[in-house]
Amino acid sequence: MGVSVPGVGLTERSERADPGAPIVLAAAATGITDHIDELHGDVDMIFGSAGIAPEMAGSPTLKLKLASFCNLFEEAARNTKYDNFGLWFGNRFQPRDLGLWGYAAVSSPTLGSALENLVGLFSHHQESTEMSYVRGSDGLMRLEYQIVAPEIMERRQDAELSLGMFLNVFRECCGTHWAPEEVHFEHPQPADWREHEQAFSAPVYFSQPTNALLFRDDILSLPMPGSDLRLMAMMQMCLKQLSSQPHSMSSVIAQVRNTIRTKLPDGYPALDVVAGELRLTGSAIQRELASEGLAYKDVVEKTRHDMAMMYLRQRQLQLSEIAFLLGYSELSAFSRAVRRWTGEAPRKVRAKLLGN
Repeated sequence: MGVSVPGVGLTERSERADPGAPIVLAAAATGITDHIDELHGDVDMIFGSAGIAPEMAGSPTLKLKLASFCNLFEEAARNTKYDNFGLWFGNRFQPRDLGLWGYAAVSSPTLGSALENLVGLFSHHQESTEMSYVRGSDGLMRLEYQIVAPEIMERRQDAELSLGMFLNVFRECCGTHWAPEEVHFEHPQPADWREHEQAFSAPVYFSQPTNALLFRDDILSLPMPGSDLRLMAMMQMCLKQLSSQPHSMSSVIAQVRNTIRTKLPDGYPALDVVAGELRLTGSAIQRELASEGLAYKDVVEKTRHDMAMMYLRQRQLQLSEIAFLLGYSELSAFSRAVRRWTGEAPRKVRAKLLGN
């Protein structure tokens, strides 16, 4: 018996103003307007702020700029005044709603092959993002996810909805009560963090190097209930055909910024530390930066500035916590940096950002 996948076709036009910007298939936003309505948000205002038309959400072949997609969920959280908007959106998101990518996973023969399809086909679904499926040093398997586009600073909602989506691929196979051993998020602990443990039925850790679901490997051979090899092959072919360009590695500058971002909680990230992480020489990084008229310290400063403005919008974070997350040894050093950037004290900048 054949399976019909609504809306699958390769003729729909992509809405992409900037050809160089990373994209994501609009299927990942399936159901967002209903979720906004349930929380009494303003759909038109939210979509307008993100620069996306509401009818784009959910299309299986339409492409959205990844930055606009992330901004859509951040705006939805702000407009509805519900910080865990993405968490619960992803928690109820069904794998088939991911379109071609989701169908390729759920039609796989086993859970292990479903995860291999998720990772192997991911670059055709979303760009400038890393996804991997590896065994950790503790023996647990890790399904890891992280946006690496340095210009996308606000990505908490995307991380939470994405891990929720992945969780439901596992539950498609293992049942609705399956839970991972641990859940990791790269962003700081939010105010309503206990909802995260409720959503995943597992311990949740924040300020981690990457976003990840940790689980035991004894479930990988379990059969997927919707296994259909012909459908899986068709979805793989369609997704690869739809991809407008091969996945490319981030530029060196983008990789440097992203590595700086992850290293800041350990203090000012020295150039040789970043170079070692990227398996490059310090001189190679400096040459690449110089070609764009940049110095390494300027990139660190820019990254700190952008992250500071993002963190100051998060009410639950104390200024001392923000200083630590940005690699400052003392709150006074952070305060001086904010005054250098804005001419004002951090508390005043926060009040303006929050509209107080």
